[in-house]
Amino acid sequence: MTSAFKGKGALPRLQTSWDLRAACNFIGGGTGTGLLITTALLALFGYPYFGAIILGLACVGFGLFMVWLEIGRPWRSMNLFFHPETSWMTREGILAIPMFLLGALTIFYYPQSSVAAVIGIIAAGYLYCQARMLRGAKGIPSWAHPSLTPYILATGLTEGMGLAICFQALASEALLAVFAVLLILRLITWSRYSKGLQQSGAPQASCAAINNIRSLFLVGGHLLPIILLVIVTFASELRVVLVPAAGLLAAMAGWLSKAVIITRAAQTRGFAIPRTPIRGQGSANEASSQASKQGW
Repeated sequence: MTSAFKGKGALPRLQTSWDLRAACNFIGGGTGTGLLITTALLALFGYPYFGAIILGLACVGFGLFMVWLEIGRPWRSMNLFFHPETSWMTREGILAIPMFLLGALTIFYYPQSSVAAVIGIIAAGYLYCQARMLRGAKGIPSWAHPSLTPYILATGLTEGMGLAICFQALASEALLAVFAVLLILRLITWSRYSKGLQQSGAPQASCAAINNIRSLFLVGGHLLPIILLVIVTFASELRVVLVPAAGLLAAMAGWLSKAVIITRAAQTRGFAIPRTPIRGQGSANEASSQASKQGW
């Protein structure tokens, strides 16, 4: 295959429409909305939430700003709001407006938890829109796989709780237990996603990109944070240091996974010929199918 045709045609290839700036939208949006959701729940139990609300909105704003920079003609971004009946990206943008407006109201109505609760509800819808946005990319198996949706939801909540406990370093053991449960839930959804890609015949390059971060994701993003939480139960004087460290490690693991999914594992589906075009009854063309899986 000559260099002029390498990566083109019917074979799977890495998409180039979305780069790290688009990944930052899912990183900032997922972490920010996860923080807003968990903060809203904590506010109902009397935890202080003003700083966490501001940080959550800043994360969402950062994600939107980065995807705005990615647009070739940024001022056409206003077209985003014209297709709510078909576009999850439009629904995401529409939900961002009341979320930021209510965030501004917290400056005047703090510490009333009702405002935080409404922001949390809107943030949940925003996070769901992000998960469905990826699912809609039918031509990219690593995005369209059904198991990615629960993972995006789980990692958003985990990242948000990870940052939330940085604000609540002296919080109760119950709060840390909830964080540990979210870590386990995220790990389960990640395992289902990774195995599902391989079983569905996704391009080999996509599966390899996911497998390459498996050890770092498992150890650095889950095992180590849980170890730190266990240490806290025996050395409470270290809580103010170890709890934020565990939260940040969990959040960074989610950021890494989304960056890889958007930029390195996003191989297009490609085409395969299931039957050989010969006279009479054709047989399965295993070579073509195998080439599609491996991204040749």
